[in-house]
Amino acid sequence: MHPEQLKRKLTAEDATAPGSNNIAEECGGELDERICTALRSASDKKALDLVVLDLRAIASFTDYFLITSGTNPRQVQAISNSVEEELRKVRKRPLHIEGYSSAEWILLDYGDFIVHVFSSASRRFYDLERLWRDARRVEIKAEG
Repeated sequence: MHPEQLKRKLTAEDATAPGSNNIAEECGGELDERICTALRSASDKKALDLVVLDLRAIASFTDYFLITSGTNPRQVQAISNSVEEELRKVRKRPLHIEGYSSAEWILLDYGDFIVHVFSSASRRFYDLERLWRDARRVEIKAEG
């Protein structure tokens, strides 16, 4: 597949459109399919408050942050495992993983996007959405 075909962005209007509460529908926009895969796999593990931040206009180290949380360490690890497994199926491996053993904040660095899986308390404490408030924010609503 040509790189331009992979680069697809999701607009804020798509995320808030009536009836748009399905990750599969929302990823029909312009969001990269690998990011959609990560979102779907996190959602399948009942990840909470999925958010995508588009950092391309304000950062040079990555294009997107995917931020989510789990209710306990097991779920945080399960979300991380699921994302990693599903992306491996499409030949995308993380360049680096941090925080897996403590499961308070697991970071999966894929180069052009970074997946952050937090415990609820750590997500409130670090508040990446506030730190990166200049990024275009797209909230993703999980199925069900």
